[in-house]
Amino acid sequence: MTPPHILIAGGGIGGLVTALTLHQIGLPCTVLESVRDPKPLGVGINLQPNAVRELFDLGIGADQLDTVGLPAREWALVGLNGSEIHAEPRGLEAGYHWPQYAVHRGRFHMMLYKTVQDRLGPQAIRTGCRVTGHDQTAVGVIVHLQTASGPATETAALLIGAEGIHSPTRAQMYPDQPPIHWGGALMWRGTTRAKPIRTGSSFVGLGTSRHRMVIYPISRPDADGLAEINWIAERTLDAGEDWSQTGWFNEVPIDSFAHHFDRFRYDWLDVPTLIRGASRAFENPMIDRDPIPTWVQGRVALLGDAAHAMYPTGSNGASQAVVDARTLGACLVAHGVGQAALKAYDDKLCGPVSKLVLRNRGAGPFGLLDIVDERCGGHFDDIDAVLPATERAAFLADYKAAAGFAIEALNAAPPTLPKDARTIGPQTET
Repeated sequence: MTPPHILIAGGGIGGLVTALTLHQIGLPCTVLESVRDPKPLGVGINLQPNAVRELFDLGIGADQLDTVGLPAREWALVGLNGSEIHAEPRGLEAGYHWPQYAVHRGRFHMMLYKTVQDRLGPQAIRTGCRVTGHDQTAVGVIVHLQTASGPATETAALLIGAEGIHSPTRAQMYPDQPPIHWGGALMWRGTTRAKPIRTGSSFVGLGTSRHRMVIYPISRPDADGLAEINWIAERTLDAGEDWSQTGWFNEVPIDSFAHHFDRFRYDWLDVPTLIRGASRAFENPMIDRDPIPTWVQGRVALLGDAAHAMYPTGSNGASQAVVDARTLGACLVAHGVGQAALKAYDDKLCGPVSKLVLRNRGAGPFGLLDIVDERCGGHFDDIDAVLPATERAAFLADYKAAAGFAIEALNAAPPTLPKDARTIGPQTET
């Protein structure tokens, strides 16, 4: 019997990990990517241990991840006075069985892209091919496409919509969905060659939830001790200010925003110099989408940002897309290729991840910065007198549990997909 074919709309991180997972369990698939010539776009992202575990189980190990980033050693928050609020080890040094990785998003994406081509063949990814809609039948999905040659259709057993925050598949499922949500914050992103701070592989959040910097390296130091330092400068606009005049995800002059961070200058870190040391900077609003009641409609499922676009305050958007893909694979193994598998996937993830979307909208783990700001304006002599260590630890432990990477639970959990797992084939449906 020929295994049923699955179409994946979108060749981003979630779509590509889905393709690798389907290949692992013996299901043929094709990735439909609207971009003709994908390039290594973006700057830094973090892959949490729960996602790195899944990548390792896919045969994407430290040797490959080390080519696109480096293991994170520490996560730290710092007040407006430059003094430490909280710091803790991350990855292996925290006791996880898997590291946390800080990677260049574009290079990681292209590594996945090449891995799909190597394992599934170059025909597995069709570029310049945009999914514009779908019709469901009793036995499959008719997928409508726009290609370089004009409109076309493909038929598949399932359609996985992984096209990101602007997903056409989601728009068809929810034609009356609210517009993209923007809470008033702008982000400017860039990278600068500079000496790493603290441990040499530390993720540092500095400031308040309305005015902060996030800084971490995404490469190892070179012979001169310089690494590629990823930075994100964030500011919530005041009433009356408008970002829409500049557009979305635009390259902007560094001097157009750097002055907002001139006071972030300390004996151990000079933020203005770091920002102005970048060759390019990109501006975009901090956005997400309101949660939806289900990610699944019949034989169509959403995955990654198409399902749960979230603020990057928890550094888990890409990680959740990886976990989505692997969970979907496990459900296909358990239930066969059909609606029962998609329902099981939805039942497991939609509810808790929807809560995480709203939690990240409320500052996520950076909520500690808000608490300090509220209690002392971000300036303190003794952080324990402002925010006791037990309160800090409990706050972050609660977030890790909600995001799916609590240490004890993750270390004790069985593999999402055993290496020899294979699907039981098509589901018999009535």
